[in-house]
Amino acid sequence: MNKIFTILEQKWKAFDQFHKDKAIEPHKRELEELQNIFALLVCGNAIGFPFAPLHIQAELLPFLEPEMDIMYRKIDTSNDALAELFSVFDIG
Repeated sequence: MNKIFTILEQKWKAFDQFHKDKAIEPHKRELEELQNIFALLVCGNAIGFPFAPLHIQAELLPFLEPEMDIMYRKIDTSNDALAELFSVFDIG
């Protein structure tokens, strides 16, 4: 009887963790988009946007590493809309 309860508890924990991850996933996508927008606002001169003053860019540059990684990933998939769709819906 005790073994059944431990198996059910393990199954419940796995089920719970799966649904927690699924609930958080849209927020992670939104955070990634906001980080991309922030990187474009700060370092947009690389793609033709009006740029922030250089002293602000220089001060923020050490903190922009994750945003720059996201921006470069977006640039890689920007020509392929289907790849972006697959990455958003986590297909494949």
